[in-house]
Amino acid sequence: MLLVTGGAGFIGSNVVAALNEAGRTDVVVNDVLGADRKWQNLGKRQLADVVSSTDLFRWLDRRKLDTVIHLGAISDTTATDADLVIENNFRLSLKLLDWCTNARVPFIYASSAATYGDGAAGFSDDWSPAALERFKPMNLYGWSKHLFDRAVADRVVRKEKLPPQWAGLKFFNVFGPNEYHKGEMMSLVAKRFDDVKNGRTVRLFKSHRPGIEDGDQRRDFIYVDDAVAVVRWLMATPSVSGIFNVGTGKARSFRDLISALFRSLGLEPKIEYVDMPEAIRGQYQYFTQADVDNLRRAGYNSGFSSVEDGVKQYVTQFLDTADRYR
Repeated sequence: MLLVTGGAGFIGSNVVAALNEAGRTDVVVNDVLGADRKWQNLGKRQLADVVSSTDLFRWLDRRKLDTVIHLGAISDTTATDADLVIENNFRLSLKLLDWCTNARVPFIYASSAATYGDGAAGFSDDWSPAALERFKPMNLYGWSKHLFDRAVADRVVRKEKLPPQWAGLKFFNVFGPNEYHKGEMMSLVAKRFDDVKNGRTVRLFKSHRPGIEDGDQRRDFIYVDDAVAVVRWLMATPSVSGIFNVGTGKARSFRDLISALFRSLGLEPKIEYVDMPEAIRGQYQYFTQADVDNLRRAGYNSGFSSVEDGVKQYVTQFLDTADRYR
């Protein structure tokens, strides 16, 4: 069997979908479904089991698994309960790493581009302890992920036991179906689709940095299918371990993203620029771009969708349909 933690979440449910589509029905999901509609992310899936967080390690006891794909986390970048975030994102990850080490099970986990902080130290996924030490995450979520990356890298340097395969994935700005439960943490495509569909103007932040035009703040936007493809490739390539950026390697502007959304519906862009709130100006990122050389050197040679192609697929296959779920 395969275990996907966070399997009802955004990236997790897309991983589960891809596994089902590849013929795998022996997939076990570990997640907190709650009382909202998050379960709908799994509504079309075939699962071997659904395990609660409180029951996970009892369930794992003496279990044999092919792979653990650890995507579960508190991913809200505005989270403020440090004890809760560390318990869920760091200590639980350490426990799963230890379990996979002892059981000799491959371990693929989600890190984040949030570990890079404001980008001043670059976006290289060199995971040597000295390289990781340079990064200063700007929020609690990014710090919790960074702590785990550093703990894993330290074990490698100390030549301590690790799973037969281990891989950390620093996901950049992923967008696509099944992100609807994320509220304000959804991609701008999902948040603004209804506005665009109904002919309303979309507001973007003005630039408050010299030399950067309004709406030209840039991110490495990656369609979820491309992110999932990296996970699947690692599962099929057990000889590869390490920490890897998962982005397209090409930063695009928010203006490009929203323009692609309008044009996917056959509309001309209607964008208005508004002042960025004072409270976030000092910590706002103007640029992120994945360095994907490490992934390429490891042998990953698939391409990545452009913003235009990814947004069009998202809109035509999901957002602009009666059933938005994958």
